[in-house]
Formats: sequence, structure tokens, C-alpha cells
Amino acid sequence: MTLTCHCPFGILPHAWLAGGLLLKFVHLLYSGLSPVPLKSISVTLSIREFVAGVSATLNYENEEEVPLETFFVFPMDEDSAVYSFEAEIDGKKIKAELKDKRKAHSIYESALSNRRQAFLLEEDRYSRDVFCCNVGNLHPGSKVALTLKYVQELPLEADGTLRYVLPAVLNPRYCRPGSSEDSCLNMKTPVVPLEELPYTFSMIATISSQHGIERIQSNCPFSPMEYLGDDKTSAQVSLTEGHKFDRDVELLIYYREKHTPSVAVEMGQAKDNPDGLMKDPSVMVCFYPNIPEVESPVICGEFVFLMDRSGSMHCPISKQDKSQLRIEAAKETLILLLKSLPIGCYFNVYGFGTSYEAFFPNSVKYTQQTMEEALRRVQLMRADLGGTEILTPLQIIYGEPSIPGHPLQLFIFTDGEVTDTFSVINEVRRNRTKHRCFSFGIGEGASTSLIKGIARVAGGTSEFITGKARMQSKALSALKRALQPAVEDISVSWDLPRGLSAKMLSPEQTVLYRGQRLIIYALLSGTMPPADATGEVCLKYMLQGKSFENRVTFSLQPKPDDNFTIHRLAAKSFLQTKDMGFRDTPAKDKKDVLKVSIDCGVISSQTAFIAVNKSLNKPVQGPLARRDVPRPILLGAASMIPRFYGAHSKPSSSYSPPASQPTRTNHYPSVSYQQDDYKPCRGQWLLISNTFFFSFPKVFGDNHLVQLISLQNADGSWYPDENLAGILGRSLEDLLAAIPDANSSSWATVLAMVWLHSNAKQMKCEWELLEKKARTWIRIHAASIMQELVKAAIAFTKSSVDPAIFAL
Repeated sequence: MTLTCHCPFGILPHAWLAGGLLLKFVHLLYSGLSPVPLKSISVTLSIREFVAGVSATLNYENEEEVPLETFFVFPMDEDSAVYSFEAEIDGKKIKAELKDKRKAHSIYESALSNRRQAFLLEEDRYSRDVFCCNVGNLHPGSKVALTLKYVQELPLEADGTLRYVLPAVLNPRYCRPGSSEDSCLNMKTPVVPLEELPYTFSMIATISSQHGIERIQSNCPFSPMEYLGDDKTSAQVSLTEGHKFDRDVELLIYYREKHTPSVAVEMGQAKDNPDGLMKDPSVMVCFYPNIPEVESPVICGEFVFLMDRSGSMHCPISKQDKSQLRIEAAKETLILLLKSLPIGCYFNVYGFGTSYEAFFPNSVKYTQQTMEEALRRVQLMRADLGGTEILTPLQIIYGEPSIPGHPLQLFIFTDGEVTDTFSVINEVRRNRTKHRCFSFGIGEGASTSLIKGIARVAGGTSEFITGKARMQSKALSALKRALQPAVEDISVSWDLPRGLSAKMLSPEQTVLYRGQRLIIYALLSGTMPPADATGEVCLKYMLQGKSFENRVTFSLQPKPDDNFTIHRLAAKSFLQTKDMGFRDTPAKDKKDVLKVSIDCGVISSQTAFIAVNKSLNKPVQGPLARRDVPRPILLGAASMIPRFYGAHSKPSSSYSPPASQPTRTNHYPSVSYQQDDYKPCRGQWLLISNTFFFSFPKVFGDNHLVQLISLQNADGSWYPDENLAGILGRSLEDLLAAIPDANSSSWATVLAMVWLHSNAKQMKCEWELLEKKARTWIRIHAASIMQELVKAAIAFTKSSVDPAIFAL
């Protein structure tokens, strides 16, 4: 029995879907199981400071007796600036040219019709992180090596670690009816079990930094790190044999010293580019602004949490043992976020799949009642809403009236499996003046184009949750940024010798966050000064009425680089701002995108690399057979069926058509609303309270931290009750009998704080905000006896925590 999938696959065996088997594939075959032309993939990675240079080679051999046309669809990080594509055929190298995409396709088709060998590399029309490589007329017995090269800025983690990811997983992506039908993701590609992959994969990485290399970690088996010199400023590691693309390859790089501001000047290429961006020297400036932490964070705002509830959210975050289910991590994360919100703000929670649900008809004021109702609904959340249809709920959220004095802060959690990512990014971009957007990609294969793109256009930050990373800690870090007062009046100025000026290529910076790195690109035009000349660049900004600035002095002597790394990265930065997809880029921007892309040799949605082998003495003979390269994918079996079916899936109990009729479903008990605030009737509230306080152990199992946090009140306090006593390992009678000369809530709140510091210190980043709420509450209600309460609580819980950390 087979199931026909409308998007994005052709026919998948029913047993594989229903049986829960994880499938992974990246090899060349077709429905007749012909020999596999793709023999190996090798990757050479070179990381210098925070920039990665990558060379990836795909080796093919046609063992059949007929010429082949092959198609390979694969993932790329959306920040990758792909600048080179070449083919080596039987010892001869052919360098591809970057051309207008339509023209490149025309050349490719013409070559095939004339039986010439041709090679095409292009970015997908609807997503910046998906590429397709075509090999046309690979004649019998022929060997070809295709090599693409790219450069990429590496993101900086909160602890200063650099993170490099080689995308390997390309999950099936949900497509709306009638949209993105010509995406390369819609190619019908067969699948094979993971253990039957017939080709090899290898990777070697060289890392160098003037700061010295402390260690390198990976989620995949690598050889031990080997230093290449006594000063330990360069090191090398290699992937061990047997990697099967069941996960993205991730490297975490720890340098010995902290990152410091830097400026690099790269020589231009005036001879070959008299008019383009490559003509003049380029500059890359890297700031690490020392933005002070503000003691009194923002207490206003509208916080909207948009949570993916598609079928794939029932999969584990990673393949590692005991990895938490995505939906369960999402529920815990929502509890932490809801408990950490400030009193007086507004909030709402949306779940989305093929349809969507909202906790409240509109954002409501954050009170004890609305918080508890939201928590009750969090417990009922399931990954049961079908495919990943994110555009409609976004349009609904943006269509809601703004709340005066409460700017919108949007938090989006998704596995990122959407085909037409540019449509979503453009929707966020159109509404960028009314909100900030913080995005989180969940699990292997989350779309980097979607997750990074929506955060970038709306002034937020993006995070990816894979391997052992915790969604909870990353979400709370983002909330801390959202609660900090906004950095204002950001400006960059240059002090250069007479006759020299800087032209900014990076978009105007409107947002800065504490702990964030800022990279700026510019071109230097005019007369270059003597070799010993210097320049200065200054970053200025305002925070709560105070002025701050960071200055860096640098040498104006440009350094040569055969790969023109800084020019390519600068072009990529420009393209990410202007290029909104093959279909949706405005006409006024399309011309600039084409010019910059072709001048700098960096691929875009409007361009493609094309190469034709003109050295063959005679055309390729025989009929051309098509061979597709199945995509690397992790398939979550039954939970993925609604995603494959897309809009044509069998309706679930909460299903609603996604067509142009926004729908809001709600299978929760009805609630009474009065005016703008949520005010449940008394009898109903008692029922809600009973459900919440006595059912959470079933939901959260033995996770005492989440249980404790679930008990906190909206104002930051705790009540002394059976649940709190149970977490502390004591009876309620003992707890009440030990109350010092204070009210019971003050005693319970201090007990909870002591427990957090004693039993969950390693997860402080997840409860830091809600503990600050508790401190504020204590300061108001029991400041005079705080130390007495702390000493009594430490004795009662037999804790060894230092009382000094509780000083108000």
C-alpha cells in the first residue's frame, strides 16, 4: 500500500510512515534502483577568527551505459556567501559563470538539447537555505568532481563560543496550496533506509586565531584536536568515518582569550572591476559593545508567544539518548516565560499548525488570573495541528490593534519546515516598525533562512535548539534582552585621512543588545594614504539618557586575499537586506541585487552558476536518463503525515482549511471575558485552580524545578501548600510550624528561593528573571526580616547555600 504525498514528496511507503522509522538519505538512485553515481562528498573547512571558508566537493561516476542528468537538492546555512562553482571532468577544470537565473537556465537547457555536458547550481526560489545542483549529460564511464566554495560569519554564543554548522538535514517542508510549486523542494525524490547509504562523507577542519585555541567540541565523532604549532594558535580536527547525515555537523570553538574589537581592510580588484563593488578596498569592523546591565528592566510591553504545534513537534529535539520531545520542551519553556513576565504587561499565546489557536481572543493584562488560565492551557497543548502554516497566524497577530504604551515583542518557536520562507519573512518585514521578533529553530534541519530572516528584519535575535541545547535557557536569554531598555540613536562615524571616505554596505543598525557582536561592512573610496596611515571608526549609542561610544583605531594598509573574503561577506550582507526571493524582490531592488551578485560573484535568488563543457569533440550519444539525489532528511514517521499531506490531509478534530479564510479554533472550555481584561466567573475559577494545582505532577513527572516554578504567583510570591511542601521533601504541617515571625507567603517565597539556589544552580539562566520578581516582592513585603527568613529557610531545608547571596 502506498500514500501519495501532495507536498513535498512523491510516493512514500506507508509502513515507513506508520511504523515510526527514522529515514535518512543523501544518495543517487531512482525508482528502479540503478547504480549510484554519487560516490563521495568531502568538505575542507578553514576557520580564521570568526569567519569560515568552506570547500565542498561532490564526486560522481556514471557506471551505467546511458548518459545521465542528475539533480541534488541540499541544505546550506542562510548566511553562506557561495562565490565559486567548478567542475573537474576527467582531469579538466571548468569554472562556472554567475549569470541571471533565467539566462543560466536557458544556457543549461540549450546545452542539454545539443547533447553537451552542463552544470547548474542555484539557490531555491523560495528559501535562501536550499540549493539545487544539476549535472547534465554525464556520459557513460565519465567521472566528475563538482566543487562549490563559500564564506560565512560564525555566530557568537552567549558564553563567547563560536558555532559552525554544516547543514546535513533537509526535512520535508510544508507548502500552502498553490504556492511555491516550482520550488526544488517539490522534486519527487525516492528514499532509502539510513544503513543503505552507498557513499562516503569526509570533513577536515583547520582553526586558527591569534587568541589561541582552548578546545573544540562537536556533536559528531571527531578525531582528537591536534595543535599545529607550539603557540596553540592553530589546530586541526577531522570527522571520523561513518557519518550518515543523521544530524547537522556542529563545531563549538573555544578561544583562550575574549573577543576584542577589530578592523580588517582587504585589497580590492580594480583591474577587473572598474565599476563594481570589487574595485575598492573593503573594511570589516567587529564591535563587542559593552552595554551595561540595567537594574530596572522594562515592565511594559505586549508579549506574544507563537508556538509550533505541527505533527513534527512530537519528535525528539535530537537523536541523542533521553532527548526531550520538542512539544514537551516547548511547554516547559512557555511556563518559564509566563512566570518571568512583569506584572502590568500584556500577553497572549498562539499555537499553529494547519490551523491555529489562541489562548485569548486578544492580548490580556498579565495578572494572577490570566497567568493561571494560560498555564492551564499550556498543560493541554499537543502537537496535533497538522502542517506548518505560520503565515496566517502572523497576519492575525499583526492585524490586532496596538496597545498604547506596550510595544509588541513576538517570540516564534518552530521547527522551521516551511517551503516559502520569503513570504513569511516579507510579512514580518512589512510590520517591522511595530514590533521586535525573536525566533527559535527547534531540532535538526530547522530552516536557517526562516529563523534568521524573521529575526533580522524585525530587530530581534535568533537561536537554534539542537543536540543538548535547552530551549528553555535560550528563550529566557531572549526574554532578558526584550525586557532591557532599548538602545537608541545608534550611529557609526569614520575618521579617515583627507581624500578617503567610507561607504557603508551594511544596513543601518537600529538595535543593539547586551552581549551581542556587531559586524559592519564598508568600502573605502578615494586616494589611499601611505602604508603607515591609520583610521578610526566610532560606534555611538544612547541608553536611558546616557551616551556611550566604542572606538577602534586601525591600519589603512589593505591586505590581499585571493578569495576576497571581506568583499564576499559584504556583498552577502547587502543581498540579505535587498533580496526577498526570486518572485517577491521589488523591481527597484532586483536591479541592485543582480548587479551586486554578479559583480562580487555571490549567488542570490536572481542568479545561478552555469558551466558548459565545450571541449568535447563530439556530442554525448544516447537517450538521457534522469537520476535524482534523495535529500538528507530525518522523518518523524506518523507524526509527519499531516505535514506531507499539507492542506489535503485528512482533517483532525482541530483541522480547519488554511485557504484565504483565517480560522481560530478552540477546544477549551468557554471563559467569561469582561472589557479588555480576562475575568473568569468565580465557580469556573475554582475549577481552573483545582485543575492546575493538583494535576501538574502528572504532566511534569519528576521535574521538581518546573513544578516549583509552576507554583509561583504572578507577583513573584509563593503560597505555602501541599505542593510546595512536597517539592521540599517535607510535610505541610512541618512547613507551617517552622514559620518565623512573618506572614506565610514571605516564608514560602524565601523557601522557594533557597531551593532554587541549592538544587538548580546550574540552570540559573532559566529562573533568574522569576527569582528577581520574588526578590522584588520580598523587598516590598518583608525586607526588614529578610535575613532572618533566609537563615531559617536554610536551616529548614538543610541547605549549604551562602546567605549573603540573598542580600537585597
